[in-house]
Amino acid sequence: MRSPLLDHVFLFAFPFVLLACFLLYWSGARHSYARREPSPTGDPAAFDWHFFVPCRDEEAVVAETTAQLRSRFPASHVWVIDDASDDRTGPIVAGIAEHDPHVHLVTRRRPHARTGKGAALNAAYDALGEHLPPEADRSRIIVCVVDADGRLDPDALPFAAGPEAFGDTNTGGVQIGVRMRNVEDPRPLPGRGRLTNAYARLLIRMQDAEFAVSNTGMQLLRRRTDSVGLGGNGQFTRLSALDRIAAAERRPWQHNALLEDYELGLQMRLAGYRVTHIADTWVSQEALPHTRRFLTQRTRWAQGNITCVRYAARIVGSRHYGAKGVLESLYTFLQPVAHLTTLLMTVVLAALVLAGGGVLLAAWPIALAFAVVSIVPFVLWGPVYRAEYAPDRSRLTGLLWGLALWLYAYHLFVVSTRGFVRLLRGRTGWAKTRRNAETSHSGPVATES
Repeated sequence: MRSPLLDHVFLFAFPFVLLACFLLYWSGARHSYARREPSPTGDPAAFDWHFFVPCRDEEAVVAETTAQLRSRFPASHVWVIDDASDDRTGPIVAGIAEHDPHVHLVTRRRPHARTGKGAALNAAYDALGEHLPPEADRSRIIVCVVDADGRLDPDALPFAAGPEAFGDTNTGGVQIGVRMRNVEDPRPLPGRGRLTNAYARLLIRMQDAEFAVSNTGMQLLRRRTDSVGLGGNGQFTRLSALDRIAAAERRPWQHNALLEDYELGLQMRLAGYRVTHIADTWVSQEALPHTRRFLTQRTRWAQGNITCVRYAARIVGSRHYGAKGVLESLYTFLQPVAHLTTLLMTVVLAALVLAGGGVLLAAWPIALAFAVVSIVPFVLWGPVYRAEYAPDRSRLTGLLWGLALWLYAYHLFVVSTRGFVRLLRGRTGWAKTRRNAETSHSGPVATES
């Protein structure tokens, strides 16, 4: 008599294939993180620095961000892009620019505005091109994208100027680390109860741990596979590299792209430029204490990741991508697909268990082993994060943070599903994430859908 297990061998085998891929990737990231070495610094004076700060209704944070950039990096220029804000973002920046010639306001108006962060950055790129003299050496001009709530580490420019970064003339892009600066906020949701604030603090902590150790390990692995991804905050690019991409694509950043930052990194690699990650410096931003805002942000990321699949053929056929880089890129592209497939298969297997009775239940030892092996990699990041970024906390706290990271990772199934649904429904709009400092909401901004 044929066993029901054999009838569904694919359903049982496929999760183990996904798990094997995940464990291989995690092992590479963990090894790269553990074996990382300090990056050398260079002389920032060898380059001209221009900061692009895209803004849409950012009156709550834009003045402080601009002031911080100008005070920490006095030789730099700050280009604030007002993407048709309904609040006082434009007038605030205009007032600053009147007294500081290194601050520039780039104003975008409807109906051409509010079409995504990429379009806003392209407007700043055009404005910078008009500002520079014809004889400017565009290979020594570095553009850095900083979010409206971003705070750049004072040592960021020396690291970006180092021999492993723009000191190498073949380097087109550098991504630095990202940290959450409100991670020690005791009451991230003023006016709310103790339990709600405890949940908000944990959500903030998980975002900080995710970027500080997990994402850093992933980027350090990508350094070895030559497939480093650029992010939307703390993204440094060489102007001459942006020029080359613009010549081929008509603009450096893709219009209407949900992951214009990551796509720019792909374009850089396809054009033959080196893209690297520097883990020794960082840009800080506010973590999101609201579940809805968090899911809105991550749904956009997941949907943008899905659309990057269109680059697969170009990457596979590119002479600038080695085999490791191709495999890493394809793995990244297919993550939302893997999450959705896993979710669907879990539902199917649960239905089979309920319908099939004891035969399928007999496989519980395998299922238990599968679960344990799936959980451990997340848990192991917790003690690493505690030791490096919160050494004053107990080892037990680090272990509990690791368990929380495992539970936190389940949001990927939610946002991957939402991203696919949005894609199928033709909803490709770019939803801005509302800042924590926003106390009012007027106009169509930060739609939390």
